[in-house]
Amino acid sequence: MSIERILILEDDNSLRKCLEEALRGKRFSVFPAQSLEAARQLLARETFDVLLTDLRLPDGLAIDLLKELQARPQRPLVIVMTGHASVESAVECMRNGAFEYLVKPFSLDQLDIAIEKAGDYNRLVTVNKFLSREAPEDEQTELLGDSAPMQELRQLIRKVARTEATVLIQGESGTGKELIARAIYRESSRANAPFIRVNCAAVPENLIESEFFGHEKGAFTGALNKREGRFELAHGGTILLDEISEISPNIQAKLLRVLQEREFERIGGNRTIKVDVRIIATTNRNLQEWIDKGQFRQDLFFRLNVVPIHVAPLREKSSDIAYLAGQFVERFSRKHGVRVRGLSPESMQLLQQHSWPGNVREMQNVVERAVILCGDNQMIEPHHLGMLTAGSVVPVEPLRKSPLAIVSTAPGDSHFLSMSELERHHIMAALARCHNNRTHAAKLLDISVRTLRNKLNEYNGKSAATVPAGAGSDS
Repeated sequence: MSIERILILEDDNSLRKCLEEALRGKRFSVFPAQSLEAARQLLARETFDVLLTDLRLPDGLAIDLLKELQARPQRPLVIVMTGHASVESAVECMRNGAFEYLVKPFSLDQLDIAIEKAGDYNRLVTVNKFLSREAPEDEQTELLGDSAPMQELRQLIRKVARTEATVLIQGESGTGKELIARAIYRESSRANAPFIRVNCAAVPENLIESEFFGHEKGAFTGALNKREGRFELAHGGTILLDEISEISPNIQAKLLRVLQEREFERIGGNRTIKVDVRIIATTNRNLQEWIDKGQFRQDLFFRLNVVPIHVAPLREKSSDIAYLAGQFVERFSRKHGVRVRGLSPESMQLLQQHSWPGNVREMQNVVERAVILCGDNQMIEPHHLGMLTAGSVVPVEPLRKSPLAIVSTAPGDSHFLSMSELERHHIMAALARCHNNRTHAAKLLDISVRTLRNKLNEYNGKSAATVPAGAGSDS
């Protein structure tokens, strides 16, 4: 977080005015005070990033104010200035929370360095707080597989990682798009800087702008404090815009400016914030189709699609299935403390024959379930996998009565459902189970309400008979 607002507490008029003029010339918002009491009044009604204070003041010592600030949840970083320097006073100031200690007379360059250090420290603390709130990552952190598509993908990642180019990763759900984004980040020159992820599908539409760009105190109801957005947190590093197709056209226009100019304003603010970020975006949709429907801006697509990466689905990498299955058995055996001997030939055959509409994520879930059901010192058999027939997996408990459970995928069937038909049937089954309540159905399907709404709109566009009556309730 950059330093923006500075409170100067100094009783020497000439020095205070000199500092005010110098700092305002560097575009800081500066607030002057001549006494501890005046500073307390300003601190009670305003928030500051830095307090620049003399040690000795007409109505007391700055140490007293430092002690008071320690009890506040949000407090400025304190830079103490003094012409009566001593080791004892420096130690006491630092012990009570001072960030820096400057001995008078000091140069403006020394002050600039102290303020820059304060900004770096503030930003580090803010990023760490954000990352500590993030859900823990999945155990899988590397791209698994040795098929030709995977080898080509790794080579492309190595080439792209060395550049600063914007990357658009497209592929079906469960193919590991976020893993690819993280691999690009780890092999880039920004690997030691922040990696900030935004799940665009999970953030409510009315909050996505604040999530991206932040807001100022009082910008809207509930904005009690200034908040840095994800782009600001990612300064110097990489930002991942996960499921970019889910953002509204209004936010798409604002995002386009950030990609073009690398600058933005917080909600409720008038200060332009410049950022140095590398942008990686992912989507499980065909963006060209969304452009044709008017749901995605073509100019934004061109900005994102500098380096396109298409992730092949698992069914096109069948030679990786045995390797992935073995890796997952080993991983989940360790995770759940179960000693599984491996997969039987019959189980491996079923895995090879399945079409894996959910890709690698689906395989992870199937193998984890099998490891849990198998038990110690046993081989994983077909009944542990939950397969009904070759290529048909029993859905997990909440949806075991959905149409998917009775769809036959045997080679001799006269009708073979397409992926889009399977998806539509599954969504309709979830809506039926939830009595057409979208919120409950989205939770059951583990997708956002916005994604479900978009799917229903898509089905309505294709056929008015596709969506059952009443499938529009969100409550």
